Amino acid sequence: MAYGILLFIHILGAVMGLGAAFGFPIVAKSAKTVSQAKHTLELLRKLEILPKVGSITLLVTGLILGIIEPSLFRTGWYIASIVLYVAAQVVVIGFLPKKMKEQADILANHEGEVLPNAYLAVGKQAGRLESITHVIAFLLIGLMYFKPF
Repeated sequence: MAYGILLFIHILGAVMGLGAAFGFPIVAKSAKTVSQAKHTLELLRKLEILPKVGSITLLVTGLILGIIEPSLFRTGWYIASIVLYVAAQVVVIGFLPKKMKEQADILANHEGEVLPNAYLAVGKQAGRLESITHVIAFLLIGLMYFKPF
């Protein structure tokens, strides 16, 4: 029973974290003016709590599930999931916030309402990083659902 409840919480963490993370690029690309971009960056900064809490929930519940069921630590899909999770966190924690800050700095020093090319270029870089995390997320979901090895 405890395992099932923990698994349910694990899935809720995934929905909370991944749902928000998949929505971020859509929101970020919607800004067409400097004012909209500033508002969008502030909105994304406030929404960051969702993937943070979801990611921590995933890590904690995933490891506890492994402690409850130690045989998981001998399965390839579980180990691969942990490795992919860590790789995604490196991008999400290490690189994406720097790109958002870089964009905010560009806008802070910009006059006018036309989005500067530098802002758009950094947005494309962030988009590539987000694409990497989305691929990793799909791989993680596939590994956890199919448990192929």
